[in-house]
Amino acid sequence: MTQAPVATSAWRRFNPGRILLQGRAFFALITIIAVFSLLSPHYFTISNFLTMSSHVAIFGLLSVGMLMVILTGGIDLSVGSVLAVSGVFAGFLMQGIEIQSAGVILYPPVWAVAILTLGFGAFIGAINGILVAVFKVPAFVATLGMLYVARGVALLMTNGLTYNNLGGSSALGNTGFDWLGFNRLAGVPIGIIILAVVSLLAALLISRTAFGRWLYATGGNHRAAELSGVPTRRVTISVYVFSGMCAAIAGLVLSSQLTSAGPTAGFTYELTAIAGVVIGGAALAGGRGTVRGTLLGAFVIGFLADGLVIIGVSEYWQQVFTGSVIVLAVLLNSLEYGGRRTS
Repeated sequence: MTQAPVATSAWRRFNPGRILLQGRAFFALITIIAVFSLLSPHYFTISNFLTMSSHVAIFGLLSVGMLMVILTGGIDLSVGSVLAVSGVFAGFLMQGIEIQSAGVILYPPVWAVAILTLGFGAFIGAINGILVAVFKVPAFVATLGMLYVARGVALLMTNGLTYNNLGGSSALGNTGFDWLGFNRLAGVPIGIIILAVVSLLAALLISRTAFGRWLYATGGNHRAAELSGVPTRRVTISVYVFSGMCAAIAGLVLSSQLTSAGPTAGFTYELTAIAGVVIGGAALAGGRGTVRGTLLGAFVIGFLADGLVIIGVSEYWQQVFTGSVIVLAVLLNSLEYGGRRTS
């Protein structure tokens, strides 16, 4: 007797349009896979999916870091340059550190190179965070400036050239740098596993800890969060540090895949990272977004770009298609969150 009204109410709440809107990244990914599988017999294969996922790992790492920043209502335009300068920093260490006064050259092991590079990325992120949280510099301006600074430092370190042959030497004890880019565990590329671990940590951080609640509160209403006792300054600095570390990891993985590190790597990748976050359903105004959605957004961009290459679409039309998807994602975000504000 009491089940009929409940079933009727549930049926009335069933809204196909809202389901499509909220699950747009998932449905877009399914559509992309289906369409390109029909257009090319080489698309729907396990080896191709693993190859495309290795490419997505770079964008995915940047996007997860970017999500944390956007959740607070900020933006990090420097991630592409931080990726480049981190790769160059790792390449510089792999070439050996010359101490002229002692007449020796030190070759740090690969694990030390990775840790120092992570610290380097965190340092750049901390500068961004301090500029935004302490000195109240608008995030757009602070990170835009860092974009140029980091790219300039990368050019200065290499004199505009590229560090090649990062494989190291067994005699020097610094081999194994290519492990990140070429090795696999149980058939899965290391880059994908790193993306999965970082994403899992980020998801647990924002969904299971007080820090995650502070993130959403800071992005939802910064002033109200501050008055409620949320350490908004510490939260803001932390997310930029996290974004810098994600960019440094992406720089390590990319340099390993290419076995070289150049100052022009990661050019415009910051826009791709923002696109992944937006396509995944996060609000650019802050306070809304998930790691799961961001990963789907990164896969949408990566699978679309690789699919266009596989079927032979020119680079010019690839940019047109990718840009159209981003504009459509922003439009759908506006429809979703604009409706909520009105209600």
